Amino acid sequence: MIGWARADALPSKPSPIEPNSAATKQPTATQSASPASGWFHFLVPSVSDVLFIAILAGLSCGALGRLLLRDAGIGWHIRNGQQMFLTHAITRSDPFSATINGGTWYAWEWLYDVVIAVINYTLGLNGVVFFSAAVIATAFVLALHFAVRRGGNLVVVFFLLLLSLGASAVHFLARPHVLSWLLTVIWFEILDSAAATSNSKPSMNLFGLPVLMVLWVNVHGGYVLGFVLLAIYLADAVIRFFVAREQREQALSWLKGLSLVTVLTFAASFVNPYGYHLHVHVYRYLSDRYLMDRISEFLSPDFHSPAQQCFAVLLLITVVALASARRGLTPARLMVILFAAYSGLYATRSLPTSSLLITLIIAPLLSQSIADAAGNSRLLPWLRALFARVHSFGSRMGNLELNFGDHFWLVAIFLLGLWACIFDGRIGSAQFIDAYFDEKRFPVEAAEVIAKRNIREPIFSQDYWGGYLIYRLYPQTKVVVDDRHDLYGDQFFKDYLRVMFIQPGWDKVLEEEHVNWILMPPGSTLANMLRLTSGWTVIHEDGTAVLFQRSR
Repeated sequence: MIGWARADALPSKPSPIEPNSAATKQPTATQSASPASGWFHFLVPSVSDVLFIAILAGLSCGALGRLLLRDAGIGWHIRNGQQMFLTHAITRSDPFSATINGGTWYAWEWLYDVVIAVINYTLGLNGVVFFSAAVIATAFVLALHFAVRRGGNLVVVFFLLLLSLGASAVHFLARPHVLSWLLTVIWFEILDSAAATSNSKPSMNLFGLPVLMVLWVNVHGGYVLGFVLLAIYLADAVIRFFVAREQREQALSWLKGLSLVTVLTFAASFVNPYGYHLHVHVYRYLSDRYLMDRISEFLSPDFHSPAQQCFAVLLLITVVALASARRGLTPARLMVILFAAYSGLYATRSLPTSSLLITLIIAPLLSQSIADAAGNSRLLPWLRALFARVHSFGSRMGNLELNFGDHFWLVAIFLLGLWACIFDGRIGSAQFIDAYFDEKRFPVEAAEVIAKRNIREPIFSQDYWGGYLIYRLYPQTKVVVDDRHDLYGDQFFKDYLRVMFIQPGWDKVLEEEHVNWILMPPGSTLANMLRLTSGWTVIHEDGTAVLFQRSR
């Protein structure tokens, strides 16, 4: 039979059609990159470029450009950064709240506040939105690149990232948590790659984690996730040491190296303005059951909403990928998936990082299952052909993606957007970026009235309006409450909710806090009660807010 011819029966002279023959050997890209192919790689956008541009433009231009300003918390971030520039000191006591009145405040995102204040000063809110969109786009583009490099089929990776984008949409906000998304992707890639290629010595890249921690601990409280991932891989190292008896020496070396990096990373986390007090504060905040059960972003997802449904589909695909995989996951990767799934089901705020982690692990696994299915004769022919096309097309596109290195269009569009921010969101006569706080969502008109009347007394309002009022009115006017829940504590918010829902003693709370001005939505329970209560007068009312003053 021809197919089983002996090797010594083959002709000694290379055949003209042999793959390794000199006549048909294809030169590598580095050997014979023609000018045409060079221009092709330079001018044709890669999938990464397209994804980056789509996210950046979608979240910063047009009506969607205001999507990132749905949460007014960015207001106090900007003002805090400005305050630090004025005082030449990192904030340690609260300057914005009349309730706290200079009490201790752990501004754990102080470094982000400084950066965002500079951006706001030079580029305005357009720059704030553009910067946030660029960080989000970078996080997802890096996830795509890492997943493809880890063996993911580009079609599969792209589809999973679309689901991750959908799941993350609920937290597309101009807030420091988007930096945690980016740092999570980088952190996991460094840690998991080191674990996959560990030999007698830990990868030097692993020692970049302590450096990353110095940044992470000063920009967002999500740095806790970094320690969770370290703990998972330490547990995996211990399992590897006891199970892999033939390679115990290597496993011990990896365990020692990872333990050293963990110790260095833990030490690096103390490089913050508050030292160990920050860790104590974060622990107390996250373990406060009253706040965790009432702050919306810490509540479990409502799967009747599109974003949460995207996460549910991602979980179902994960189950299918795990069930169809021929090779099992390492204990570390399995524990990461379990942790990501649990945290995403536990709290809505975890959906973005959970989705990204799941995608990075599942994409290569699902891609291999599709490749195996393409050659599985037990499947229906049309289904086998479909899998074969997905595998073939995705593999070819993935190889092209990894070879694209110029990213001309990515850089060009970013610089064009930056140019627009410098010139008030305009490119020529066209307005591309126009970011502002929506007057239908925030008390923009009422804040103007407060400013013109030069009202100096504290304003009691909804907690999620507080950030906008700080942004618009500080230092002229302070707020009674805003969305820094860890600053106020659970006892204060018990009183706050008593007022908002007109529970017994609500009026006494207002008297104790010396509240003479209240700003509420016109149809709210508190606004309706104040209209019926003697001693309160309507000073201003519009479609978004009504301003009450206590009669003297």
